[in-house]
Amino acid sequence: MACDRTEGAIKKIIREIGQECAARGQTVSETLVAFMLCVTRLLDTTNPSLSTIKMQVYFDMNYANRAELLSEQHRVLEGRLAPVVRDITESHPRVQEEMENAYRKIVSYVLLSSGLGSPTDIEVVREVTAALQSVFPQTEMITFISLSKKNKEQQLKNLAMLVTGIRLYNKECRKGGSSIDDLPAILNEAIPSATRTVDAGLNTCHMLAHQYTALLESMQEDQHRYTQLSSFKLKEALFNVRQYEVFLCILLSDAITSAQEVEKMNVQFAATMEQLKNTVQDKVSIDTKEVFPLFVALSNLWTGFQDEILLLSFLTNMTNNLQQFLEIQSQLFPEEVLASLLEGVTVKSDEERIRETMGARVNVSDFKNQEWLFPETTDNFDQLLIQYHGFCAHAIGVKGLTLPGNPAIGILKHKERCYVFSSKEAAYIFAQDPDKFIQLNVEKAKEHAELIQLLELRHQFEYLAPHAQARSAGKCLMKPTTKCDRSTQTDTHILPPTIVTSYEWNEWELRRKAIKLANLRRKLTRAMQTDLSHMRRENSTQAYLPKDVSTQTKRDNSSNVPRPQIFLEGLRGGSSPTTHVVKVDLTRAVDET
Repeated sequence: MACDRTEGAIKKIIREIGQECAARGQTVSETLVAFMLCVTRLLDTTNPSLSTIKMQVYFDMNYANRAELLSEQHRVLEGRLAPVVRDITESHPRVQEEMENAYRKIVSYVLLSSGLGSPTDIEVVREVTAALQSVFPQTEMITFISLSKKNKEQQLKNLAMLVTGIRLYNKECRKGGSSIDDLPAILNEAIPSATRTVDAGLNTCHMLAHQYTALLESMQEDQHRYTQLSSFKLKEALFNVRQYEVFLCILLSDAITSAQEVEKMNVQFAATMEQLKNTVQDKVSIDTKEVFPLFVALSNLWTGFQDEILLLSFLTNMTNNLQQFLEIQSQLFPEEVLASLLEGVTVKSDEERIRETMGARVNVSDFKNQEWLFPETTDNFDQLLIQYHGFCAHAIGVKGLTLPGNPAIGILKHKERCYVFSSKEAAYIFAQDPDKFIQLNVEKAKEHAELIQLLELRHQFEYLAPHAQARSAGKCLMKPTTKCDRSTQTDTHILPPTIVTSYEWNEWELRRKAIKLANLRRKLTRAMQTDLSHMRRENSTQAYLPKDVSTQTKRDNSSNVPRPQIFLEGLRGGSSPTTHVVKVDLTRAVDET
């Protein structure tokens, strides 16, 4: 109960802050309010940090990878087609008029699922109907109705793919398909255009990042410059363009992947179409086992083109919507102001900084308890997970700069995490006490909250998690209450009713029929034997003969010991007053016995 009261209080505070911002002319999402929890900061339109956090929240809430986006799109499409499918599979037409109505519904389903043309275009409907009749004539409706619901749904999907493949083939042969857009040509033009737009945005943020970095370095070297530029929010502006750069790189990677998929599908589509032409040619009749798989392959490839159109539209919208979070740069630093600030300052690009340090390298012998990784000694060197998004681990906490790290200098592996540096000197300083500088970076992230996501420091702040991660783990702070109306229906009779007239439930009736069938009262049982079978049968017995077996476990033996015979002479006395006794041993020797 205490947890529920706390959560309710937080929701109330967030709702009140959102209403206050709306009353002052600023519309903000509840997620952003939950992160900031401050009206004044939310209304600050000149704060690059706030713009960066807004950008991070927007991207986290709206971005989805290819698999997630396509899965959601297919789920939405199935949801839209569900009423049509249900209407077809649950109908049981009996008369001819009902059969024709059900057939028209199948035509509508095939047209809607393929997405090739409008259902209100008469020419498109006629074309789909003709293609459907070539593979599924109306006379087959009786067989279709007798199928189970699951088999009906599967056959509808198969029919939709076959009709789509037939229409694409007719379009290639210029026998129809006028309403079908040339998706490969559209993609071949749109993908390079989208890539150029992202590249232009990357060039802009690269130039601004290089200029801001040069100004920040000049502030640290010259006290007069520090006094002149301290009023400008250069660090916040630098973090803003760096975050914009990271998001554009993600979108550019998706665009490149989409271009590769489209190129691959173009080759497969052309090869499948050519194979289909060679198979069909001018034949009057063709085996369905030869052409149907080709039609299905064409349909699947075309679905892939439609998916790429959706992905490209999504990437374009994300790119356009991200530009609003970079507009603050032109407000804070107009071109003439930025040009005046850069007078006498040398601006270096990230590539130039990396080239300057290519000759420098860490000497492993200088460190006894540190592990350094190099390209020639480490497998999959380019695939190592670098901390701080590849920025110098020393410059972040000490200088507050996001300088690009050069892996050629050496990658420090500390507590199973890898760090790169912008110079050999920075690597040596950081390696002397890595935990100290790691903590400095954490403190810098506490000072500038936008660094938590930019530098991927979520493991340092375990109570924070991106919205997408929390949503997948089911650990959101405020879980929205989702309500919807749902219903389920179970078919009373999945199969058509079948009445067996010969079925009987009465046991005595079954016995009566059995007696009648056997008619035992008029039957006799006879037996017969022949001379060969009389009193004869095969029999065999195996006996084991007894055998005498004895075992001796005892042996008799004896030995004879001579009996001792000893006599005493003179015991009765004599004439002499003194008695003399003589002992006489008459015992025989052992060898004499």
